[in-house]
Amino acid sequence: MLLAIDVGNTNMVFGLYEGQKMRGSFRISTNAISTSDEIGMKIMQYYHFRGYKPQDTTAVIIASVVPPVMYSLTNAIRKYFALNPVIVGQDVDTGVVNHYANPREVGVDRLVNAVSAIEKYGTPLIIVDIGTAITFDCIDRSGAYLGGAIFPGIKIAMEALFMKASKLPRVDIVNTEHAIGRTTVQSMQSGAVRGYVGALTGILLDMQKELDGDARVIATGGMGRMMAEHCGLIDEVDPNLTMEGLRRIYENNQGVFENRRIKGDCSIEVTEESEML
Repeated sequence: MLLAIDVGNTNMVFGLYEGQKMRGSFRISTNAISTSDEIGMKIMQYYHFRGYKPQDTTAVIIASVVPPVMYSLTNAIRKYFALNPVIVGQDVDTGVVNHYANPREVGVDRLVNAVSAIEKYGTPLIIVDIGTAITFDCIDRSGAYLGGAIFPGIKIAMEALFMKASKLPRVDIVNTEHAIGRTTVQSMQSGAVRGYVGALTGILLDMQKELDGDARVIATGGMGRMMAEHCGLIDEVDPNLTMEGLRRIYENNQGVFENRRIKGDCSIEVTEESEML
């Protein structure tokens, strides 16, 4: 089986693949101070729950936008799976032609999403990943990555409102039936959802003009489905876009995953990890 790991700013998402079929997925909080044992034991708990053994996993691929967590995560994989993980952007390339002014600045998750979306939906495309940050990524007809836009996520905005406005409470992000809120909480919720729908719509309309108006719009990320319910410009919601991208990169680069098994004792000294924190 393949273990695919997407390390985001808020969560780490793990997906188990047998061939092209996802057998299960789970997520844990991204915490830069977690040790390799903390991460490894959480993964082992899920494996035990599903009846899997570490030996069932023959390859591990990681896409990360959080460098501080990578030391503990990669050591957890080595220690508990006896495998050297393949890290996208370091050990393997996505294969996407990148027209960014400085290609190294593009978050690897955005390129992984592009791999999956291009093969699944064709081109041209606009990919909207609605998570901690909202990213817009544009793919032209040839399948090349052009660039995009980055926008603060809805949760970040609501948290800033709570922190900076003394009388405004922290609220759950849910859609309200009416635009006109009858309470402070309803007003904040209405403003958050409708405000972000308006922002999404405006950015997408501008991008569509630059892509000659016929790009398909694919939404992903934790808030993707909620936003798609109210933004008529979104054509598809694909919550597993990043996982599928990692699987496709694995399938397209089989040679990179050969001879990754660690022989002998792969345990890690506690002092070694503590020196890196």
